[in-house]
Amino acid sequence: MAKVVHVHLFSRPRGEVKDYYFSSIAAVYTVLSAEEIGATLSYLQHAGLSGNGSIATKKAIIKQATLHSKPTQKKRSR
Repeated sequence: MAKVVHVHLFSRPRGEVKDYYFSSIAAVYTVLSAEEIGATLSYLQHAGLSGNGSIATKKAIIKQATLHSKPTQKKRSR
């Protein structure tokens, strides 16, 4: 199963709330800065996000979960 990292930002200008989805913790920092999230890459890597954990900062909630998908079906021979 694949994992997904969900970043819920609530410390945006004018009270905007925004959600982002990433394939890894490191990928978060290609779009958002540590200042925007309120945590560094090193902190998130050691904070216990694995196993469907979550971390709350003053600026965001970061969650890691399992991404479920439909299994592929084998094609039948004709």
